[in-house]
Amino acid sequence: MRINLKTSPNKTLIPFNYQKNLVGTLHKWMGYNDYHDLISLYSFSWLHNAVSKCNGFDFPEGSKWFISFYDDSILKRIISSILKDPMMFYGMEVEDVSIENTPDLSSRDLFYLASPIFIKQYVADDGKIKHYTFDDSVSGELMKDTLLHKMKVAGLPIDESLKIYFDQNYVNKKIKYIDYRGVRNKANMCPIYIKGKPETKAFAWNVGIGNSTGIGFGAIY
Repeated sequence: MRINLKTSPNKTLIPFNYQKNLVGTLHKWMGYNDYHDLISLYSFSWLHNAVSKCNGFDFPEGSKWFISFYDDSILKRIISSILKDPMMFYGMEVEDVSIENTPDLSSRDLFYLASPIFIKQYVADDGKIKHYTFDDSVSGELMKDTLLHKMKVAGLPIDESLKIYFDQNYVNKKIKYIDYRGVRNKANMCPIYIKGKPETKAFAWNVGIGNSTGIGFGAIY
């Protein structure tokens, strides 16, 4: 299930790296629970309708963003928290909340990004973590493996037919370097294809694609 949020305009300029503010706001609404320490079976978009300024973003007409959870009960708790405390950051607050049920995705394979996809893997040879892009041939398999692992954690049957890959024909695909709390992450802005069972695509629609969906990467629509 997904909730779509509409906000008021900001009162002060929002920094370009506001991602950590979204994470903090979501955790505030989630409240204390064991979910913080588990693999993220949720995803959320970045803010839409931004006007870029020299030192940050402005949202003169307010913004829109969404939050999706595999576990509907967590999302209902968040809705209750928003109604009690709609304040976000930099003077921006939630003005409207609407619920969007998980759609029937049986006839859809192509999905668009509401936040960049981040793909990483520990490389045993040099002890470092490598970031992967749409130019790497293994990216599709890594995205697939991450989603299958999340399905296992959620107690869902493994979809042997699952395939995930970037739309290499998309002319505006690009790599984005995103700083999150001092770490420079190489992420992807490119639509993806998800081919598999309808319930697998529905799961991906909620939990996102790739790594670090719990801090605002990999949200799809």
